[in-house]
Amino acid sequence: MENKELEEKFVDEKTRIEYRLLGDYYIPNITIPKARRTGNIGKYGRLKLNYMKKYKIPEYTEMLLNNELKSYLLDIQDECKEKIDILIKQMAEKENVNEELKANNQIEWVQNMNNIKSRVEEIVLNEVIYQ
Repeated sequence: MENKELEEKFVDEKTRIEYRLLGDYYIPNITIPKARRTGNIGKYGRLKLNYMKKYKIPEYTEMLLNNELKSYLLDIQDECKEKIDILIKQMAEKENVNEELKANNQIEWVQNMNNIKSRVEEIVLNEVIYQ
């Protein structure tokens, strides 16, 4: 039985890759490393992915081959959402877009908040996504 196990496995001395015998062929025992994070990639992660595919091909390929891409995109997603939340609060406070305005003039409050969100998103896209 030990002889059969020895025959089923083969290690190439040059590459140190282990092979196993499957039928008449030796198949390499290659595994993909586990991803550090799992989850769904959101809007900002997808934007970064598209940017990397178009302009950062070597980094994209390396991360994809090392199974690091999804974790990286999830980190980018979290970073963007966090920065957006912080900047929206800061800008709204600075421009007096508060609960009092919301209670007195909802339409103006919505307009101001949408304006702030657009500006903040543009800042975050330029600082995080398109770098």
